[in-house]
Amino acid sequence: MAAQNGEGGLALDPMHQFEIKRLFPINIGGIDASFTNASLWMVIVVLAVSALLLTGSSKLIPGRLQSVGELAYEFIANMMRDIVGESGRVFFPFVFTLFMFILAANMLGMIPYSFTVTSHIIVTLALALVVFIGATVVGFIKHGVGYLKLFVPHGVPAAMLPLITVIEVISYFSRPISLSVRLFANMMAGHTMLKVFAGFVVAMGVLGGWIPLAMMVALTGLEILVAFLQAYVFAVLTCIYLNDAINMHH
Repeated sequence: MAAQNGEGGLALDPMHQFEIKRLFPINIGGIDASFTNASLWMVIVVLAVSALLLTGSSKLIPGRLQSVGELAYEFIANMMRDIVGESGRVFFPFVFTLFMFILAANMLGMIPYSFTVTSHIIVTLALALVVFIGATVVGFIKHGVGYLKLFVPHGVPAAMLPLITVIEVISYFSRPISLSVRLFANMMAGHTMLKVFAGFVVAMGVLGGWIPLAMMVALTGLEILVAFLQAYVFAVLTCIYLNDAINMHH
């Protein structure tokens, strides 16, 4: 419900912020590999995280940036230790990179006129498939064919085993879908709501717009919290999938 412009169109389109725009058209063998605004913001996210971690760690006396980097490091390290155990330490760089990339992408997306790459299903699905395929490969490398026992829970009656096995297989292969849709849907819905209330503020003017403005402030605070929680949930689920692959917990 955005404000109307003079021609009867929408002055503030809540979905316009998700539009992919080609910045540098590139065509390779009939495949569109153009550098887009989404590509640009993914590069910005990588540079921002790299600057935070490299700049902060280059000082002998810890500063604010180094404190933030160390806090994130310890946060993910403790989480992995609790979920996966010491056997999962080798995967810490992978999980830490995922967490920092998603968190930075979510937070930078809160800046006005920026672009939230995690609000696109293609990005979140690519990340989820990397996690899913990676965990599956790790499981087969560590346990061989025995990894298939993951689909046969202990203590299930023989009569129920075919049904439970089918459910376990479906649940396993739905992991990348649930992982990607959760992040994409939360980020897209939050940013859409912010844009809708911004339209209310513009449409209602100074006198009547204070209520939607107050809602915008509250939603912005909530969206910042959601941005962190979604990065945390993605990292937690990644650790759980790795734990299944390494320790074969049912």
